[in-house]
Amino acid sequence: MNFLKKNILLVMGVSLGALAGFLYWKFIGCSSGTCAITSNPYNSTIYGAAMGGLLFSIFQQKKSA
Repeated sequence: MNFLKKNILLVMGVSLGALAGFLYWKFIGCSSGTCAITSNPYNSTIYGAAMGGLLFSIFQQKKSA
């Protein structure tokens, strides 16, 4: 529970990014199968989670020692 409180923005970013990646695959995607990321729902979801985590981690404040 302590980890969740400290990293709430990161958890939210990964969750929203994964959802966005899956929805991108579902509604836009790549029907021919030649796109490396969007042709597979797993790749698209993992890529979205990584991008969401990176984006939201920008807004976390650094702890001063």
